[in-house]
Amino acid sequence: MTAASEPDCRLYLVTPPAFELDAFALQLAEALDGGDVASVQLRLKDVPDGAVRDAARTLMPVCHARDVAFIINDRPDLAAQLEADGVHVGQDDTSYGDARALLGEDRIVGVTCHDSKHSAMEAAEAGADYVAFGAFFPTETKEVSTAADPDILRWWSELMTVPCVAIGGITVGNCAPLVKAGADFLAVVSGVWGHPEGPGAAVAAFNVEIAAALATL
Repeated sequence: MTAASEPDCRLYLVTPPAFELDAFALQLAEALDGGDVASVQLRLKDVPDGAVRDAARTLMPVCHARDVAFIINDRPDLAAQLEADGVHVGQDDTSYGDARALLGEDRIVGVTCHDSKHSAMEAAEAGADYVAFGAFFPTETKEVSTAADPDILRWWSELMTVPCVAIGGITVGNCAPLVKAGADFLAVVSGVWGHPEGPGAAVAAFNVEIAAALATL
């Protein structure tokens, strides 16, 4: 997950809060076969470690077969044990430094920064592979306490080379302003898994919208 020299934006899929593993593995394959996806984040909160391990062992091969990075939310210890491609940590999760120490320099460590320029600068200076801003739109996927403005993406992309991820309520219909503002990745949950035509059609539609928005720059 690196920023391109030319303006670019790719999808970063995040799993639903809960799912039936075998059925979701098929949905994931459909989504990844629908078009370009950079990475998939396994986000399972308040579940036993065994559930995270089982999910990772089932879903990671689906991603790797399609050259898609597999990232685990919050648990750098499990990400290291399972040889995932990286970990994503929030402000209330494991610290960036501890996550990096567990995963080493060759794997991805991304950091949630909400709407904080200061937190993002600190994470980038410490060596984070990406920073995530949001929520940009209302979302039912998780409880959010901050609302981010697309201007923070514009500010970041003009100053920094570390990629930025936009997250929070992103759909095919509202993603274009975030792409135009400079998001390197769009983190999407319900906008793919809840799409009325299915996850494959959703990924295809997102890629069309992303390309159209980039073409205006």
